[in-house]
Amino acid sequence: MTHWTPICRVDDIPRLGARRVGRAQGLDVAIFRGADDQVFALLDRCPHKGGPLSQGIVFGTSVACPLHNWTIGLCTGQAAAPDEGCTPKFAVKVDNGEVFLDADELARHATTETRPLAGPCQRTLAAA
Repeated sequence: MTHWTPICRVDDIPRLGARRVGRAQGLDVAIFRGADDQVFALLDRCPHKGGPLSQGIVFGTSVACPLHNWTIGLCTGQAAAPDEGCTPKFAVKVDNGEVFLDADELARHATTETRPLAGPCQRTLAAA
């Protein structure tokens, strides 16, 4: 049985925007609201270079990554062709204007995903 955790009200998410949900372990989850008030949830990480999808531009049922403009489907987390890759999606439900996420997914799903390190190539300790 799914245990749903209340997150916010739909009206707390900007239309054609997002808000982030922090987790005890792992990267944040981004909750998106479309123009028609449909709500989606993805890991807040583009599959390309790790850009924060919550800062992207929402259009239709997609979000454009703010780093390199990759289009990511909000229903699936899949990058639009010709790009390839997928970001983990999360179960979300709306009941009476309240947004809920699956508590088990929040605690366990995609907790080992990380963002790429920025800057020059990292040196190993052996090479230093």
